[in-house]
Amino acid sequence: MTAKLETVTDTELAILREIWNRGNATIRQITDALYREGTAPQYATVQKLLERLEAKDCVARDRGTRAHRFRALVSRDEFLGHRLQALADKLCDGSLVPLLTTLVHAKGISRDDRESMRSLIDELSGRRALSEAWSRKKR
Repeated sequence: MTAKLETVTDTELAILREIWNRGNATIRQITDALYREGTAPQYATVQKLLERLEAKDCVARDRGTRAHRFRALVSRDEFLGHRLQALADKLCDGSLVPLLTTLVHAKGISRDDRESMRSLIDELSGRRALSEAWSRKKR
């Protein structure tokens, strides 16, 4: 699926965002959220884009009701992680550190975000230490 995630267009991403925010959605709900008028051609456009997202294994269609409902097969975190890694591969020889450092310096980071990042780093460090201890014990 990773190669297919690279081909998701900005317009398809707008549809995925709407599905992520709702959990699942009909074509009409997505059309109304993305377009003020919600005209027949706009509805047809959303329908076609959803078909493309289905072909890319990004969404699944529930045909159990008259108005088909769509749900995401890829999470926002999975999509974001893939896109960030692809960007790091392209610009930073695969390392996320320069990419993240540049983002933090350019945008700044709030106190809450710093605390969240510290917690994540501590959690990941704890997992790594536990994994290493378990590996040593197995030997």
